[in-house]
Amino acid sequence: MSDKSDTIDAPTSIVQISAFDPEARDNPHPRLKALRETCPVLRDEAVKTWLLTRYDDIRATVNDRTFVRQPSKAEEGSMSRMLADPDDPNGRRSSILFQDDPDHSRNRLPLVKAFYARIKKMEPEIESMIDKVIDAAPASGRFDLMEHIAVPIPILIIAHILGVDESRLDEFRDWSEGVILGLNPMRNEEETAYLEASSEKLNAYFTELMEARRADPRDDLISDMVQAQADGGDFDDEELRVNLQALLVGGNLTTTDLIGNGVWLFLNHPNQLAALKADSSLGAAAVEEVLRYEAPVQATSRIVSEDREVAGCPMKKSQPVFMSLAAANRDPEKFEAPEAFDITVKRSSHVSFGGGAHICIGAPLARIEARRVYQKLFERYPNMTLSDQDIVWRSLPFFRGIERLEVEV
Repeated sequence: MSDKSDTIDAPTSIVQISAFDPEARDNPHPRLKALRETCPVLRDEAVKTWLLTRYDDIRATVNDRTFVRQPSKAEEGSMSRMLADPDDPNGRRSSILFQDDPDHSRNRLPLVKAFYARIKKMEPEIESMIDKVIDAAPASGRFDLMEHIAVPIPILIIAHILGVDESRLDEFRDWSEGVILGLNPMRNEEETAYLEASSEKLNAYFTELMEARRADPRDDLISDMVQAQADGGDFDDEELRVNLQALLVGGNLTTTDLIGNGVWLFLNHPNQLAALKADSSLGAAAVEEVLRYEAPVQATSRIVSEDREVAGCPMKKSQPVFMSLAAANRDPEKFEAPEAFDITVKRSSHVSFGGGAHICIGAPLARIEARRVYQKLFERYPNMTLSDQDIVWRSLPFFRGIERLEVEV
């Protein structure tokens, strides 16, 4: 990708750095660079939202627990307020993604404890599942890596961890695509209908599954959580259901993008692929560099809880603050040669998983999956190359992933 930031004007709106804009969808980084250099704290009055692009400002904001997340607390007419559920004004039915304390900690802590214990227990099984999917992919010729590897692996694994029926994985993937539209503040009527139908189906399925696990516990996360609830856990069925749903969605779509983005980067940077093949100890660093360079989640947000100064600018209570994780991850004040994809350089920590109380709950699982996929994939296909194609990127705003990735093996 070329970097045209020296010859372009800085954006004046958040839309111009999101997937709503075709040029930004193809490559947001030149515009983000121009914005970070000339207007690192942008006020977009059209959507009543601030945008931060410098690493230090973003790191400080995501780690500051005085900010809030619940969209209903955002200013009327703002981008964040568009995500609020009018039937749930207090955010009681929100997942932990949008809850504030004390509800956030009350729901997140038991889920984290059970989820991380299960990941640790299942890591060898997770790696074996990844190997089987890659071994089942075409042995030669041209195929879509997203269809055969990047899409099926994360949904298979998160479904297995949760304990959902693997015969229904196609449905779960479809429902996940629908539910994630809840993070699109500017969705149209058709997308809203898709979201509502998907959410209804997932809710019904998890209600059924939770009851089944109460009657007949199994070795899965849903059994863990209903048992924790029976043992005095301070969360009700509705809260559990919405957070299981969030895990299913978050546990597959963004990891699919992490896998696809990484393979695309390595095939476009043969020297880095050669380094990875030559030294397996670079596996963890490879995942972190993919996350920094082409983060699946491009932005996160907080809401100002009281009048204060943020990133050197006075802000008012209820004003949303969007943060470009993609811009922060290429800030030259924090990263040497930030426009270079290089897995051999020891870098500062990226912000692709956010931070603070709302740091991504799925980060450990995503790292395990991506590391194993890169290792196993390039072992099985040492001569893999990219086919001649136009790369089409995901159109969901503030997410970055490849729709199809044709490869030759």
